[in-house]
Amino acid sequence: MRIGIVVDSACDLPAEFIHRHRLVLLPITVRIGEAVQADHRDEAATLAFLRDHVAERGAEAETLPFGVDQIRALFLQHLVIDYDHVFCLTITRTRSPIHDNALQASFAILNEYRPIRQAAGHSSPFALRVLDTQNLFAAQAVTAVEAVRMREAGASVARMRERLEELAGSVHGYMVTRDLYYMRARARHKGDRSVGLVAATLGSALDIKPVLHGHRGQTAPVAKIKGFDNAVQRLFDFARRRVAGGLLTPVLCMSYGGPLEELRALPGYAALRGTCQAHGITLLESVMSLTGMVNVGKGAVTLGFADADHVFDG
Repeated sequence: MRIGIVVDSACDLPAEFIHRHRLVLLPITVRIGEAVQADHRDEAATLAFLRDHVAERGAEAETLPFGVDQIRALFLQHLVIDYDHVFCLTITRTRSPIHDNALQASFAILNEYRPIRQAAGHSSPFALRVLDTQNLFAAQAVTAVEAVRMREAGASVARMRERLEELAGSVHGYMVTRDLYYMRARARHKGDRSVGLVAATLGSALDIKPVLHGHRGQTAPVAKIKGFDNAVQRLFDFARRRVAGGLLTPVLCMSYGGPLEELRALPGYAALRGTCQAHGITLLESVMSLTGMVNVGKGAVTLGFADADHVFDG
């Protein structure tokens, strides 16, 4: 059976990984004033857009995910012919309409695919599963990597569906941002009051950086640490301990809102990479998506891994 895997461009995976494993992308378009960029996970294009637009006016950006009709057209024009079963893995539905758009589109796709497949010479049925990864950015990528691993291992569709649905609730995402003022401005633009003025002002004045934890569709601060480098190092040290204790899948995903050379120079990065290597954990790192950067600001660090429930003790 030909199994397809679809992700949206907020899923922070390296472009090389996406191309090598034939992942299909639902691009998210970012518009800042007159500048428009569709995010196709092209790292050079993302960094150029960051330099030219995001740094100055990113908080005012509009993000335009694929709508119902665009998703329907993508499937009916290509995917119902190229594959027999597709897993569509989306960013958490609590932060984006992509999941609901894909779910709504799936009803039309499953009603309309038959004559298209038959014209292409396929008499077998087509099936589609839309799955909420319940997380963001690098953490969203963990479920996609497991889908790739299972497909390449020859797992059945039923086993993949069961495993991926179970795994989504076990993925933990963490993030440290550089600029709370930016996050507050972005939140105000979107009508989101999750970052208050007092918290942003005090945090920036005192150089306090929150460590944010994403799990099962919810995001909340789990620590407040003085200094960005210090916060990142403590997050990396915590991740090392979780890796050493044993993860549920053999991957840790990371993303950074800027050039990866800056990520690799952060304190604690080299030690985390060494711990991953020592325990057989693949470390996948990528430039953060445009969607991620306009929402959390340049220079943010995110990481994700699948693990049992735990408490951040960094």
